[in-house]
Amino acid sequence: MGRIFTGMWVAIAAFWLLSSDAWAEPAALAGDGAAITEDSGNVFLTMELSRVVPWRVAMADEPPRLVLELQDIFLDREVALRSSSIGDVAVVPTGVDRYEVNALLREPLAILSAEMVSLTGGGARLDVVLEPTTADDFRSALQEEGAAPEPDRLVVAIDPGHGGRDPGAEADGMREADLVLGFAFRLRDALLASGKFDVVLTRETDEFVSLDARLTRARDAGAELLISLHADALEDADAASGIVVYRLADEARAAADARLIERHGPEDQLSGVDLTGAGDDVSQSLLALARKDAIPRSRDLSAKLVAGFRSAELVVNSRPERVGAFTVLKAADIPSVLIELGFLSTDEDLRRLTSAEWQIVTAAAMRDALLLWADEDRLR
Repeated sequence: MGRIFTGMWVAIAAFWLLSSDAWAEPAALAGDGAAITEDSGNVFLTMELSRVVPWRVAMADEPPRLVLELQDIFLDREVALRSSSIGDVAVVPTGVDRYEVNALLREPLAILSAEMVSLTGGGARLDVVLEPTTADDFRSALQEEGAAPEPDRLVVAIDPGHGGRDPGAEADGMREADLVLGFAFRLRDALLASGKFDVVLTRETDEFVSLDARLTRARDAGAELLISLHADALEDADAASGIVVYRLADEARAAADARLIERHGPEDQLSGVDLTGAGDDVSQSLLALARKDAIPRSRDLSAKLVAGFRSAELVVNSRPERVGAFTVLKAADIPSVLIELGFLSTDEDLRRLTSAEWQIVTAAAMRDALLLWADEDRLR
């Protein structure tokens, strides 16, 4: 059926080689017309720009997606998605005035045409047309033409708290277990659409999973970091509001933290490290070394997430970075954070948590924060 746009990476690569005068121009601006739509079975990506910019486009696999790279541009808005053939769209900054747009495919598609044209009266428009194809043709074309370069993807474990016989907090007919699972799916899609992450969920249904089993599932999947999601409730409705990010510490710092820790599980032995056959002294030394590495990495992760929430103008708690001894954070060598997305005991938080728009913005903020953290973490 369809085919990957022949020689796309090679043909369009020449666009990167602009004259020095072109680089002196200010970054182009994306207009309001950035959208993915569909008609008669085809999918259309259209983007209006203030001028022609360097660009290239290709298909990539694992996960299957369209990859659009743009340079010398300021892209401060999401791409509107109005196509059932695309699962999610992520706009990821990759450098100064550089962006990558990843459109996650729900079905096999091929690039039918792609062009950027100058418009009469100024400005430019990028038009990419995708057509249906078969899964075999999609993968064959990738092998023939060469897929988009794949960076090393970070394996992220997303841990939706509670589940099954443990519903978590409840308010106005809403259960914490259901809310965080729904958000976990949205966060997973946002991370996958970026093409920079592999994702595992510690649960995908309304099932009870023990705290130790959550760590085991993350470790078995090769997770390189763990994010546990919660949306708790406190007896005093005015006691807490906004997003809170917890990282590991020996003990909680406040009575409210202690109550939350009691809800999330008792103190257990450290999980996630096979110390079979090791003596006590060796075990303690190995765990101490692992902690020495993981704790500062978790601290950096926490700081990046809070900064990302603030940049997205999301409501964070008056003390958004906290420490605690949650059992789910105790895998010695996996940087881990527990995020209270909000508190069901607070009316404003409950409205935000049940808002699709809030969930989309929050997932995007977490994705961008994880990208920044991963880049810096690799350098370390």
